[in-house]
Amino acid sequence: MIYELRIYTILPGRIDAIRKRFSDHTLGIFARLGMQVCDFWEDLEEHPKLYYTMKYESMEERTRQWETFSQDEEWNEVKQKSELDGKIVERVEQVFMKRADYFKG
Repeated sequence: MIYELRIYTILPGRIDAIRKRFSDHTLGIFARLGMQVCDFWEDLEEHPKLYYTMKYESMEERTRQWETFSQDEEWNEVKQKSELDGKIVERVEQVFMKRADYFKG
């Protein structure tokens, strides 16, 4: 199993737009496509950042899922409509992790 931590830095004034896009659309599209989100956070100090983790069987599965997502008709329509007032995301950082064998939590 591999895990991906995704960190989204949001452009100024666009945090509500990203919240709405994830809550109303993106998380549902992920679920429909079989993409597993483990957890989702917002920055405690209210910096314009979102953090979430996803779980995959392998890097190959991860690549397949994200290719499918990027070509999904619903996603592309949602993204286009949500960005009519301008871009939302400044950058996305990705960290790939594996669970430590010695952690029993």
